[in-house]
Amino acid sequence: MSMMTRAKVAGAVMAAFAGGLGIATVFEMPQSSFAQTARSGSRAASGPRDDGGSPGFADVAERVTPAVVSIQVEKDAPRQTQARRPTNVPPGMEEFFNQFQGRQPRQPMEGSGTGFLITPSGYILTNNHVVGDADRIKVILTDHREFSAKVIGKDPTTDVAVIKIEGSSLPTLTFGDDAAARIGSWVLAIGNPLGLDFTVTAGIISAKGRGGPQLSRALENRYAITDFIQTDAAINPGNSGGPLVNARGEVIGINSMIASETGYYSGYGFAIPISLAKNVADDLIAHGRVRRAVLGIQIKDVTAEEAKAAQLAKIAGVTVGDFSTDGKTASPAKIAGLEPGDVIIAIEGTPVDRVGALQRIVRMKKPGDVVSVDVMRFGDRKTFRVKLAEAPGEPTVAAAATAPTATDLETSKGVSADKLGITVEALSDTFVREGRVPPTVKGVRVTDVEVTSGARSKLFAGSDIITEVIYPRPRRAVRTTSELQAALNGLKGGDVITLGVYNVQSQTNRIETVRVGGK
Repeated sequence: MSMMTRAKVAGAVMAAFAGGLGIATVFEMPQSSFAQTARSGSRAASGPRDDGGSPGFADVAERVTPAVVSIQVEKDAPRQTQARRPTNVPPGMEEFFNQFQGRQPRQPMEGSGTGFLITPSGYILTNNHVVGDADRIKVILTDHREFSAKVIGKDPTTDVAVIKIEGSSLPTLTFGDDAAARIGSWVLAIGNPLGLDFTVTAGIISAKGRGGPQLSRALENRYAITDFIQTDAAINPGNSGGPLVNARGEVIGINSMIASETGYYSGYGFAIPISLAKNVADDLIAHGRVRRAVLGIQIKDVTAEEAKAAQLAKIAGVTVGDFSTDGKTASPAKIAGLEPGDVIIAIEGTPVDRVGALQRIVRMKKPGDVVSVDVMRFGDRKTFRVKLAEAPGEPTVAAAATAPTATDLETSKGVSADKLGITVEALSDTFVREGRVPPTVKGVRVTDVEVTSGARSKLFAGSDIITEVIYPRPRRAVRTTSELQAALNGLKGGDVITLGVYNVQSQTNRIETVRVGGK
């Protein structure tokens, strides 16, 4: 795939995910961010034959579909401020005259999605964004029975929700093993797309472990866990919350999102792994909320420069940025001995190659569990025992670090650090005052970043303060421009340097590894 094509796909993801709950009129569906439709294309695929091996699609669909449900939601219209009654209008005739002033009675907003039964007593798994802020929920089975449903619990960070209907001996689905599912294997997506009830589409698993900024932003939650199964089975608005099943009819995911320039199927669908969804559902059913275990760190996918600094054999792992706390308790990871700049390579012996994988492993644990965390600290492998805490309110499992944006604080020329392609200057009293820099923050301010340098996407002119050099060792504070220059003197082109950075706009610390002389 060319770089231009990749850029178009990334843009398509953003276009298709720019939305909210998805309760809308039919004219608003192209902007739906999730595979949910408002009330008012699939492709043909051949699959395995009934040859004594995997069952055929027809057999799977016949067995699975009865446990899939249609979910209809209503949300009351916002209250409208009552307009002043026109003068000389008889009582009871206001609405008649108001219609000529462009005012109509406000109607409830309607939407629909999909779910599937997981217990004979009526517990249903679906997406958080399907039921969202709905005031009324109706569930329809394939045999046309209708039930009122109540929300048991919902979790926006995984987009999982559990609702309940009153019933007994209801059909249910069997959970499969999403970890064992292989890229290229056949899957079916079942749902209610575009008002077409109980539709079955077929495709393959296109990829696993999908994440990234576009998917995180789609969930509109900074702490969202993005570790999706990607499929080319046709998913359209209305499929949200429906099951993605393997060739044996076992659920391996909950269909959640699509990537499309139009808001309709274009070959890219995403499902929440069922092992993660089940873990969340168990908490929601048992406690009505998610008991979320936290490491208390900010993390990001390791870069090539960070992998080199850590002396990793391959570019895989998760870099520890700053520590996150609730302001009352210290970070569990910090207490255990982890440091900014460490690259986490495994938890409990399970390799960690990206942010989504780490978040998913931690999410499967409970508060109070003690986990073994393996890190590479600039060439030294270390193991720490971390006792996970429970997130109070807003989750801080392992918050994916977001890049800060440049501030509009005044910049000025300073000392050139040519090897990094940046210009720095001492902190002025004016900058400290206008930027509200905490008195504990000392360092040098970045005032310019060359567009061709290795620092171009890592350091931000005007708002970043370099506070320390973490690597090469020894770790040292940076208080003056000459101290930074001294740290760079021993480096040659291609080497890397890891810096501690404070951003005045986001008021957060982070670490950045920059290649010297990098382009």
